[in-house]
Amino acid sequence: MHVFSFLNSLNKRNSFPGAMWLEILLTSVLGFAIYWFISRDKEETLPLEDGWWGPGTRSAAREDDSIRPFKVETSDEEIHDLHQRIDKFRFTPPLEDSCFHYGFNSNYLKKVISYWRNEFDWKKQVEILNRYPHFKTKIEGLDIHFIHVKPPQLPAGRTPKPLLMVHGWPGSFYEFYKIIPLLTDPKNHGLSDEHVFEVICPSIPGYGFSEASSKKGFNSVATARIFYKLMLRLGFQEFYLQGGDWGSLICTNMAQLVPSHVKGLHLNMALVLSNFSTLTLLLGQRFGRFLGLTERDVELLYPVKEKVFYSLMRESGYMHIQCTKPDTVGSALNDSPVGLAAYILEKFSTWTNTEFRYLEDGGLERKFSLDDLLTNVMLYWTTGTIISSQRFYKENLGQGWMTQKHERMKVYVPTGFSAFPFELLHTPEKWVRFRYPKLISYSYMVRGGHFAAFEEPELLAQDIRKFLSVLERQ
Repeated sequence: MHVFSFLNSLNKRNSFPGAMWLEILLTSVLGFAIYWFISRDKEETLPLEDGWWGPGTRSAAREDDSIRPFKVETSDEEIHDLHQRIDKFRFTPPLEDSCFHYGFNSNYLKKVISYWRNEFDWKKQVEILNRYPHFKTKIEGLDIHFIHVKPPQLPAGRTPKPLLMVHGWPGSFYEFYKIIPLLTDPKNHGLSDEHVFEVICPSIPGYGFSEASSKKGFNSVATARIFYKLMLRLGFQEFYLQGGDWGSLICTNMAQLVPSHVKGLHLNMALVLSNFSTLTLLLGQRFGRFLGLTERDVELLYPVKEKVFYSLMRESGYMHIQCTKPDTVGSALNDSPVGLAAYILEKFSTWTNTEFRYLEDGGLERKFSLDDLLTNVMLYWTTGTIISSQRFYKENLGQGWMTQKHERMKVYVPTGFSAFPFELLHTPEKWVRFRYPKLISYSYMVRGGHFAAFEEPELLAQDIRKFLSVLERQ
């Protein structure tokens, strides 16, 4: 505080020549001193431990490591129960002209419910889900679900690049259904076959068809270790990673656990808040150029009061609940399909574009179809996993910010980053590079928000391919 008071006093003295330049000089020196001090950590890895998350105590017998085919199924009874619960929905009128400022507008919710009840064909969507091969395998006591999509054709003498893609909350493996063909079969989708991928999309334990932990403490590091074991079980000693939301943290943890196995890491979200990023955020509007911010960074971050602090306050109420008492609200959501849909789909409105809160329909159908949105909701409803998915917040964030070792560690694998303009918090290249020193590709995306693969599959696929091209030229 004394330094900034001194700078302010200098700035006010018109008789003091060069006061502004001295302010700039001292601010830059202070910034670089703080950056140097907090970035002196050594290249290290997380310990690769072991765990048991199934019910009861671990058996002395060797765990079944077989990989079993799995098929998504439904029944008339399941659909009938859903319809009965929808029919009993109790409507509360919204406030006049409230749009999505109070949450999901109940007038528009009636339209969604009507479509869900009378037009949405869950059996047809189950067939769509089964278009890709599904599997399950037991790891650390949990049945892990994943889809594994191989290229339908390969150029002669080529092998596909194994790519693990990890979803977040309140998403699912279904988010990747439109990007998968662009990665596994690029030539038939107007792209070159320079990069052809073999894609593995697991469900985070406690989400969808992956079994939930029976023990406390199941966090992103445990998930990363399980997914690493999954890749080894599939025969991949080296592989690429891609993720957003929780997926970005899980993939980051995998790179911290086994960097020698990770050939490349691509993210569309990064948790990089640090002393350095806080400093640049506070001073960036005036001294952005000296602190490594571009004009585009300044556009996306300022005015900081509105675009960062107010925006995060508006959008993070759910996080506080799920970091503290997830089972309470989860019990209500697990009992009411309409409540569950409102709670989940509201995120697909404002996390896609915060300006959608000014619209009566939340802009949901501008980017997504109701079939796609409701399919994602059904993956939570039919599996009864909303509570276990919310517990992931308590396990990862309930102990406080920056309390776990991985949060303070950097990532030393080649990294690519897609900066979508309507992400919850824009992350400048300078911030990403601070956490990921081997950042080799950073892209300002022309449009898109939080659910990148679901919303803008073509853009994300192109940027993943760009990252691989840069990586292979090195």
